[in-house]
Amino acid sequence: MKKINFSAGPAILPASVLQQASAAVADLDGSGLSILEISHRSAAFDAALTEAEALVRELLSVGDDYGVLFLSGGASTQFFYTAMNLLNPDETAGFLDTGAWSAKAIKETKLFGKVNVIASSKASNYDHIPTGYTVPDGLKYVHVTSNNTIFGTQFKEWPETTTPLVADMSSDIFSRKIPLEKFAVIYAGAQKNLGPAGVTLVIVRKDLLGTVQRELPSMLDYRVHIAKSSTFNTPPVYPIYVMMLTLRWIKEQGGVAAMEKHNERKAKLLYDEIDRNPKFSGTVANPFSRSLMNVTFVCTDESDTDRFKEAAAAAGCDGIVGHRSVGGFRASIYNSMPYEGVETLVNVMKAF
Repeated sequence: MKKINFSAGPAILPASVLQQASAAVADLDGSGLSILEISHRSAAFDAALTEAEALVRELLSVGDDYGVLFLSGGASTQFFYTAMNLLNPDETAGFLDTGAWSAKAIKETKLFGKVNVIASSKASNYDHIPTGYTVPDGLKYVHVTSNNTIFGTQFKEWPETTTPLVADMSSDIFSRKIPLEKFAVIYAGAQKNLGPAGVTLVIVRKDLLGTVQRELPSMLDYRVHIAKSSTFNTPPVYPIYVMMLTLRWIKEQGGVAAMEKHNERKAKLLYDEIDRNPKFSGTVANPFSRSLMNVTFVCTDESDTDRFKEAAAAAGCDGIVGHRSVGGFRASIYNSMPYEGVETLVNVMKAF
C-alpha cells in the first residue's frame, strides 16, 4: 500500500488478508463463483463459518458454555440487545462510563431496566479510566467499554467483582489476553481488528439466557441465533469470510499473546516520542489509562496542527486526524498495523 492507514475504523487489514479476500471476490477457491454470490447455505460458506467459530474459540479459549455468534447491526445494536436478553425491568445493570459508546449503551439499557453508573470520567472529557470505585451488590451485570476509540483510553485491569461483566470490545478484541470467565457477554464490531464493517462478533454465556420475563423477537434473541449457528437469517457472508481470514492470520502470527507483545511494542514507540517531543502532548491524563490501540495527542502549539497534518500526509500517513470530541490527532494502531508504519509516523514527529 502507498499509504499507511491509521484510521480508527473501518481500519487497516493485513496485506495477505486483502490479497486473499480480493481473489475470492473474483473466484472463491477455484469454485467458479464469487464469495459475493455464494449461498449462505452452501458447503463453501459453511466451511468458512465453522472455521471462523473454531478460531474464535481457540484463540480466546472459549468453551462450550459460551455461544459464538456472527450478527448484523454493529456494536450499536448490542447496546440494547444485551439489555433485552439479560435485564428484567426491576433489575439493575451497572456501568462504567468512559466515553461516547458507553454513554450510548447506558441510554439504550434504560429502555429495558434500571441503570447504576458506578463511576464516570465524563467531567474531565473522558481523559482517564476511573479508579477507586466499588461495585455494589445486587447488580445483574456490569458493562464496560474495554477500549475507547475516541478518547484513547483502555481498561488495563477489570472491575473487582464477582458480578458478570458485559463488554464492548469493538476496538481491542484479539489484541491482548482476556480472562473470559469474568464475562457474560463480549461483543465487537469487526471493523477495527477483525475485518470489514458489516458483522459483529458476540460471545455469550448460555446459562444467563432465558431469564428475562419479556417476549423477545426471534431476531433479537441470542438463543435463536445460537440454535441456528448464526444462520437464522442470511448472515453477512463476505465480512464473515474476511474475519475468518483475519483470525487465521492472527493464529499464524502466534495468537493473542503474540499480538499483545506486538501492540505493546508499537504503542511504546509512539508514546515515548509523544512524551519526549516538546512539539506534542498526549491527551490521556493517566499513563496507566493509555490505549494500545488508539493513541491520541495534540500539538503543544495549536498553530502547528495544520502543518503537522500536511507533513504526516506527505509521508503517507492517512487517517490521523483526531475525533472532534478531542481534537488534534489519533493514530489507530490495531493488530494489522506493522511496526514500520508507526516508525514512519514517529520519524515525521522527530523531523517536525
